[in-house]
Amino acid sequence: MTENTNVNAGTASQATTVPAVKATQVHKAFGSLHVLKGVDLTVMPGTVTVILGPSGSGKSTFLRLINQLETLTGGSIEVDGEMIGYKEVDKGGQKVLQTLDDKEVARQRSKLGMVFQRFNLFPHMTALENVMEAPVHVKHESKSKAREEAVKELQRVGLGERLDYYPSQLSGGQQQRVAIARALAMHPDIMLFDEPTSALDPELVGEVLNVMRSLADAGMTMICVTHEIGFAREVADQIVFMDGGVVVEKGGPEIIDHPTEPRFKDFLQHVL
Repeated sequence: MTENTNVNAGTASQATTVPAVKATQVHKAFGSLHVLKGVDLTVMPGTVTVILGPSGSGKSTFLRLINQLETLTGGSIEVDGEMIGYKEVDKGGQKVLQTLDDKEVARQRSKLGMVFQRFNLFPHMTALENVMEAPVHVKHESKSKAREEAVKELQRVGLGERLDYYPSQLSGGQQQRVAIARALAMHPDIMLFDEPTSALDPELVGEVLNVMRSLADAGMTMICVTHEIGFAREVADQIVFMDGGVVVEKGGPEIIDHPTEPRFKDFLQHVL
C-alpha cells in the first residue's frame, strides 16, 4: 500500500484538529465471510474523502459500520474523538468495553447523515413531509420549525418548487435530492454517501453530483463511496482505493492519474 503523505496536511491548526472519523484496524465478518480485514482511515473535518473500489471490496460495509448499521467484529471507529458503539467502564479496577444502549447509539448516529443507493422515501408523503419526518419524530422539533428547515433544505438542493410532490411524481434524481435534503435536515456533522448515483439514469447523475459539490464547497465533511471518477478527481481531498477488504492505496486526487498499485491501475483502466 502507498500513501501520499501530503494529503489533508492543511494548516498547522488543522493538523491538531480531532479527526471527524478515525478507523483503526477495522474488521467485519459475516459468519465465515471476512469483508473488512484491518482498515485504517482518518478523515479530517471539512474534507471530502472518496472511496473507490470494485463491487465486494467492503466500501459500503465500511460506511454502514460508521453509522452503526452494522456492528464491528474488531478494531475501533471514532467520530469526533468519541468511540462509537462502545464506552469504557471501570469494573473491579479494570477498564472494559461496554456496548452502548439504544439511546446512546441514537445520539452518536445523530452526528451523521447517510444517503443510500436507493432513496427510501415514504411514498405516501410529499417531499416536504419526507424531510420533516425525522426532525419532528426523532428530534421532537415543532412542526412549524421542522417545516421551515425542510423548505430551506429542499431549496438548497434545488427542489423549492417541488415541496408538495409525492415521490412517484419526481424523477430518480429529484428523489435522491429529497433524500439528501432529508439527511441535511438533521444538521449532521458528517455526510456519508453510499453510491448515491448508481441507481440513476445517466442523464440524472449530474444533478445529484452538483448538490454534492455544493456541500463540499460549503465545507461539509463527506465520505463518498462512488464510481464517479470525474467527481472524485474534482472534489476529493483524499482518495481511498479498497479491494479485498483492505485499503490498497490512498492519497490526494492526483493518484487517479498516477496510481502506483497494480490493483488500482487495473481498476482505473476498467472505469475510465
